[in-house]
Parts: sequence; structure tokens; C-alpha cells
Amino acid sequence: MIFFDAHSWLLHKDLNKDIEALENEKQYYINEMKKDEKAIKELSTEEGIEKIARETYFMKKPNEEIYIIEYEDSIPKTIKDE
Repeated sequence: MIFFDAHSWLLHKDLNKDIEALENEKQYYINEMKKDEKAIKELSTEEGIEKIARETYFMKKPNEEIYIIEYEDSIPKTIKDE
């Protein structure tokens, strides 16, 4: 005989699936926190700020020239180009 009540196997199976999904989500956020802590540590130095300013915003020092070299495969294609 099989009885289905509040403590059934199906309920436990669903709850175990939920627990596993939450554990995976927890691990994801722990990894994201580690990445963010690393980024904050890099940005807390003068060299880190300069690196981000140069690479992201293409900023430069006075009397300095910057050349941006783009390769053909790094340029995004538009619908007209295809």
C-alpha cells in the first residue's frame, strides 16, 4: 500500500530540487562577490584607476597620442555589411 500525505516522497523530491537550485544560486553569488572584491581592490590604487580610464574611456595624459588598432574581426558587422 502507498499513502500520500504531507510527508510524501514527491514533496521531498520537489524540496530537494529547490534546495539544489538555491545552493547553485548561492555559489554563483559567492563567485560574483569574489570578482567584485577583486575589482574594488584593483580600483583602490592609482594605477588601477589609470588603467580603467585608459582602457575603457580612452583617456590620455597631456601631450600624449593614442592609437587604437582595430582588427577586421573585432569590428561589429551591421546588416548592410552582410
